[in-house]
Amino acid sequence: MSGNRHAVVVTHARLRETSLLVREAVEQLQHAGFTVRVVDSLQPPKFGEPSPVVTADTEIVVVLGGDGTILGAAELVHDTGIPILGVNLGHVGFLAEFESFQLSEAIARVADRDYSIDERRLASVCVTSPDGKRTLNDWALNDITVQQEERDHMIELSVGVDGVEASSFSCDGVIVSTPTGSTAYAFSAGGPIIWPDVQALQLIPLAAHALFTRPMVIGEHSSFSVDVLPDSLTAGWICCDGRRKMKLEYGSRTTVRLSSHSLRLASLSGVPFTNRLVTKFNLPSVSLRQRSLLEERKREHMIANEDKERSQGASER
Repeated sequence: MSGNRHAVVVTHARLRETSLLVREAVEQLQHAGFTVRVVDSLQPPKFGEPSPVVTADTEIVVVLGGDGTILGAAELVHDTGIPILGVNLGHVGFLAEFESFQLSEAIARVADRDYSIDERRLASVCVTSPDGKRTLNDWALNDITVQQEERDHMIELSVGVDGVEASSFSCDGVIVSTPTGSTAYAFSAGGPIIWPDVQALQLIPLAAHALFTRPMVIGEHSSFSVDVLPDSLTAGWICCDGRRKMKLEYGSRTTVRLSSHSLRLASLSGVPFTNRLVTKFNLPSVSLRQRSLLEERKREHMIANEDKERSQGASER
């Protein structure tokens, strides 16, 4: 078949060398008529610098890996409108649509263009220098972290909403998360899970030395500001999606708001977010008391069956 359609397969070098699934994905895409380019080394750009993007004729980007690989692939499609399909070869793989054993079905659906698009709003980030004369802009799909540069000192931060200072404290840092990122680092730090269709941002303090350190959630027309205070014991460090990093000077300000841009995830299953949440996190669908009762009844049933088998064995002898 002629290769009039173009796909990019994103993975990492170890999987490309060791996993038969990567080879199978490429072969199946080629058999379906795609010209395929494989990217197995995703070096993040510096904070505020554009990343290389896939060519405009790319129809879809198929990611074979975990959520970290998907975050790297997001840089390749940023501001292009080209969708990403994730096939989980990692651990949780919350952003992945399919598991590895469903690879053939995923490729077949891609070949038939049998998928819908799930739009995930990005966050836009602006860092302003202490004198207010220099700015650098970046973005994030999951989260932005502002943390201390020197690990043996807490950082002094001031947090504001819509230009009004809300709180200041010593801490290890803060996480500003999109709804997509609410199941990642923000979740581990005690933040709430936000459904993907909610247009909001949340901020979670990390080990803050203050009485008021609850997460804050703002709407799509609001913004967070995070200032590294001039008298902080250490400068700061900003990181977008665990990849694009930069030192923050004393007195600098980081402003985060929802972006007008979205990442397009190819959705094949139509499974509600709640189902994915329960499956990926292996959440209990019954209370601990109910689970204990069910296990007790199961044990009683097993004991009854064993007694019955022993009785039948004795009667046969």
